[in-house]
Amino acid sequence: MRTCEIFRSIQGEGRSQGRPCTFLRLTGCNLRCRWCDTLYALEGGTEKSEEEIEREIASFGGRLLCITGGEPLLQEEALLRLVASLAGNGYSIEIETNGTIDFSAFQPYASITMDVKCPSSGEKSDVSLLDHITPADSVKFVVQDRNDCEYAAGVLKRYPVRGEIFFSPVYGTDPRIAASFLLDCDLPARIQLQLHKILGVR
Repeated sequence: MRTCEIFRSIQGEGRSQGRPCTFLRLTGCNLRCRWCDTLYALEGGTEKSEEEIEREIASFGGRLLCITGGEPLLQEEALLRLVASLAGNGYSIEIETNGTIDFSAFQPYASITMDVKCPSSGEKSDVSLLDHITPADSVKFVVQDRNDCEYAAGVLKRYPVRGEIFFSPVYGTDPRIAASFLLDCDLPARIQLQLHKILGVR
């Protein structure tokens, strides 16, 4: 599997925000978001076997694992084998995906975080995949301005989400825009700042 990095840090986003977590970041993405903060994961990386990855993850200790990218589901076949093995060994797994690839095969083994792309990203997710989101999963809207917030509200109106919903302001923008929008509209969502960037960790 094409691997960008494996490291231990504090989970900065999502349902497990604030918890110690091991991260597996895979290389490659099928989107090019304008505000992407992991450009180094788009290409390059190191080819590693599933067994090598599993041993490296085990070396960090801990049982919470976040698989991210890039877009990890681009390596779907090998990743599914890896996730099934890790889940069988007692790991609690979260997968971050950009909402362009069907993730349903992974749901028996992992919690899904679907990042629905808003207009400021310059990209689009397949919002019909929101129908697959369960109460064990979550949905994230990275928002830069009120237009993004309004787009997210429109998506939620068309596709009621059964999992947790996060509005995550683009780092460096004014988070009060999203906070004010949520107050005005009383959406079933929470604002979430990127804790790892506030702490200055990966």
